[in-house]
Amino acid sequence: MARLTAPALRRGLDILELLVDQDEGLRVPEITQHLGLPRATTHELVNTLADRGYVTVSKETGRVAIGLNALRLGAGYERGLDLATVGRECAGEVARACGETVQVVVRDGRFAVFIVRIDSKYSVRLVSQVGSRLLASCTAGGKALLSALPARELDELFPNDKALQQMTSNSISTRKRLLAEVEEARERGWTEEYCESNDHAACVAAPVYDRLGNCVAAMSISVPTPRWGDTEKERYVALVLDGARAMAQRLGARVPS
Repeated sequence: MARLTAPALRRGLDILELLVDQDEGLRVPEITQHLGLPRATTHELVNTLADRGYVTVSKETGRVAIGLNALRLGAGYERGLDLATVGRECAGEVARACGETVQVVVRDGRFAVFIVRIDSKYSVRLVSQVGSRLLASCTAGGKALLSALPARELDELFPNDKALQQMTSNSISTRKRLLAEVEEARERGWTEEYCESNDHAACVAAPVYDRLGNCVAAMSISVPTPRWGDTEKERYVALVLDGARAMAQRLGARVPS
């Protein structure tokens, strides 16, 4: 293990990481208590961070909060992010773990658009192309995206049963069923489909959120039905949830451990 150095820098970073989740900021005694630092040291570190614009200190309340330069650092990181690149990296990790086809989709109206596809290692695999569009209500990834929408937007997209076009005989065909599956997805954090967009495929998916809490994509694992079963599904659900969390973290979201 590398030897840890620059204790003052580490403590300064500890203060910034502590303040990230404090919307109203903290006073110096509270920072001292949280981090176990000497009060004089905390004052010195806070003053240095404030001098460089990484924190602000309210003259009225004495509360210390994240400053503009910390925001600029985050914005610089965000500018370097590309959703497809991050998705490809995270989907690749999931594909190596499961051996099946892993995809990342984004929503365009009532459609799910594929922006990443990592092929299965097996000779029998599913056929889809980056850039292709499928009805969101017929795919696990699409339903994961729909689960993040408020009721008003869902109503606008699917005002009645006629708005739900079917791709197979198993596709969702009623608003009642769509809303039930969306609600279930919100509660458990993942979605599934069985022969709803393809007569020979099953799939699980999970939504991906960015640092602002917006659902920006969904990751899915698609499997030919001969390789599908309850035991396999349980494993794929765990993998796709881990993959979606990893992607969210790389997009700057704070994900509970």
